Amino acid sequence: MAGIEILPVDSLSRFLTFCKLPRLLYKGEKGFTPSLDVERWTVYGHKLNPHFKMVEAQEFLARRGGAWVGRISAQIYKRPVEPVGASRAQWGSLDAIDDLEVVRALTAAAENWLGARGASRISGPFSPSINAECGMLVEGYDATPMIFMPWHPPYLSRHVEALGYEKARDLISYRYITAEQDFKDRLRIAERREWRNRLKVRQLKLDELKKGETQLMAELFNDGWRDNWGFVPFLKEEFDSSADVLKYIMPPEFGIVVELDDVPQSFAITLPNLHEIIADFDGRLLPFNLPRLISRFRRHQFRTARLVLLGTRKTLQNSATGGAILLSMIEEMRQRGRNAQIVQFEAGWVLEDNMGMRKPIEMFGGQIDKIHRIYEKRLSGAAETSLPVTQEATS
Repeated sequence: MAGIEILPVDSLSRFLTFCKLPRLLYKGEKGFTPSLDVERWTVYGHKLNPHFKMVEAQEFLARRGGAWVGRISAQIYKRPVEPVGASRAQWGSLDAIDDLEVVRALTAAAENWLGARGASRISGPFSPSINAECGMLVEGYDATPMIFMPWHPPYLSRHVEALGYEKARDLISYRYITAEQDFKDRLRIAERREWRNRLKVRQLKLDELKKGETQLMAELFNDGWRDNWGFVPFLKEEFDSSADVLKYIMPPEFGIVVELDDVPQSFAITLPNLHEIIADFDGRLLPFNLPRLISRFRRHQFRTARLVLLGTRKTLQNSATGGAILLSMIEEMRQRGRNAQIVQFEAGWVLEDNMGMRKPIEMFGGQIDKIHRIYEKRLSGAAETSLPVTQEATS
């Protein structure tokens, strides 16, 4: 590790470097498109992202020979938050050059920081949470870049595994090519006699997002996913923080709510793939690319989109009624995508063992496009139950 400096992100300049580092490290790599720096600020800014109310967190940068060569973050959830199955002690946002010693130094920094807080087992990457970007890309390096999907070079997972990290779960992302599907197939679920008067699909009310819709989404999401591996609550404040942006980047028809007997039971949000219009920005929005973004967004015919959020009430899952709701939602999104001339949808991340979700997607023609892996590692030291109690998280 000679010559490698590990520095905490404790200043504005280091924060800005942390946010933009992937585009500096991976520029020109096939399959990689940088996110906008300004969007990364909202993800990693502790005062901008409500997620950081639930955790104690620290980010680190690696420097060698005066050049930035990597980054990593570490976090511990505050009581009473307990991720299902995964550790409260987590790392994320690992990006680095192709050098095992750099990755070793970065992961050691996260391990030491977490170990000092009593962690004996750590999970990652969560960037910064399972409700945001998570997992390390291990398959699909050349696949179509999608909004809010992390990209990593093939060497990174090899280095992580060489350092003793083992697979905890794989997360599957599906590719759905609308041109390959037959839209003149059987009667749609919502049109069948037994469901015609019970199932209703409505659009998300973009003009009332903070007046009830974000509360509904938080309720449905947290109820539906509460038993899944890695789950932590998705705060209403997190939905609220995204609400204003949704009004500008989500076509109204891409947000839907499914009601059963006039009671909302499920919702889904799909976003157009902004990478189609920002790929040549190199992550920079201000000052010159903002007017270009506005102009392109208004005129561009998007060909790709990604399902970013989905939630269905737990009581309906693994039931015939729940199956009908899920299938009706898939059919509705498929039809709306076709009407909007979307050629390719992506749906992810789906836990590898969540067959209740995987089977319907595959039944409608979904093909595995990317796989992201969550790792875990045991550390020597205090038992995880001895992690200190800190200020309680906002609920």
